[in-house]
Amino acid sequence: MKTTPFTHFHEALGARMAPFAGYNMPIEYTGIKDEHNTVREKLGVFDVSHMGEFWVKGPKAFELVQKLTSNDVAALTDGKVQYSCFPNETGGIVDDLLVYRFSAEKYLLVVNAANIDKDWAWCTKWAKELGMNLDTDLENASENICQLAVQGPLALKAMQKLTSADVVDMEYYTFQEIPFAGVDKVIFSTTGYTGAGGCEIYAYVKDAEKIWNAVFEAGAEFGIKPCGLGSRDTLRLEAGFCLYGHEIDDEHSPIEAGLGWITKFVPGNDFINRAYHEKMKNDKPARYMKPFEVLDKGIARQGYVIEDAEGNEIGVVCSGTVSPLTGKSIGTGYVKSGFHKLDTEIFIRVRNKALKAKIVKTPFF
Repeated sequence: MKTTPFTHFHEALGARMAPFAGYNMPIEYTGIKDEHNTVREKLGVFDVSHMGEFWVKGPKAFELVQKLTSNDVAALTDGKVQYSCFPNETGGIVDDLLVYRFSAEKYLLVVNAANIDKDWAWCTKWAKELGMNLDTDLENASENICQLAVQGPLALKAMQKLTSADVVDMEYYTFQEIPFAGVDKVIFSTTGYTGAGGCEIYAYVKDAEKIWNAVFEAGAEFGIKPCGLGSRDTLRLEAGFCLYGHEIDDEHSPIEAGLGWITKFVPGNDFINRAYHEKMKNDKPARYMKPFEVLDKGIARQGYVIEDAEGNEIGVVCSGTVSPLTGKSIGTGYVKSGFHKLDTEIFIRVRNKALKAKIVKTPFF
């Protein structure tokens, strides 16, 4: 099992550790509910060094990223970040990712930990098709970069203490390369995966310890806490964000998954399998990924069947939990067209019971 540059901190702090995407990762420290609500109310720190980072450079960098991703890279300017996905050739999604534009010939792609090898193979395949130089134009920097996500309404205020650059007023989905915590240069971004605001700090592995100590020292007066992947999952679900392997996968189109907003059918955006997704958008999908609230007592879990009032199967649950903030049982699932509209009544099959639920909006709080 792999470790991150912060693993010794997690173990020393008594985190409950478990394997995730081949890494030994912290699942929780003081408990999922406590960590979740700390991020909603104050600030918490997640080790996300297991994520993948690919550099794409050179005169064909834009062409490759535009081909690979569903969003319109032409809309990006330097210092901006874009949420996107890699469409596959069969109607689904290879992965979802973040695209950072440093210049017209330099991009950083941040991908999911579990998909690093798969994504790298996908990127290099298409880079070869474009005649790019794999030695100079693409770099898998995943092993060299560590990343902390400092999330919560007080995160930027606390992190401002560690840099001379203005970070408190940064716009959502932007980044800067700045001096931070005594390190000459880090990538400091404001994308987030919790719906609580905050930032991400990307640095070289050699600077990991210095940055960890500085972040916790700066956040002490604000009530900072380390957080595990357990609360990261409840926070992202409560905010209505997709998780690869749950809401999105190789079998579902971004149009079905509610990601039409990152699937841009504009001139010049000839991404892989565009015609398939454009036709689905125009014809309307046969199924939709939708958020729901369980009204009866019980929890929906991934893979549970969704039924109509007559007990007919109409879909399947993608994710489910009890919201630590509201105490409500919430989830997401794919449902047949006709059952996807707001306030539609559906039922979640939990063993021999059919729990009443209804389609709602996100975020769940």
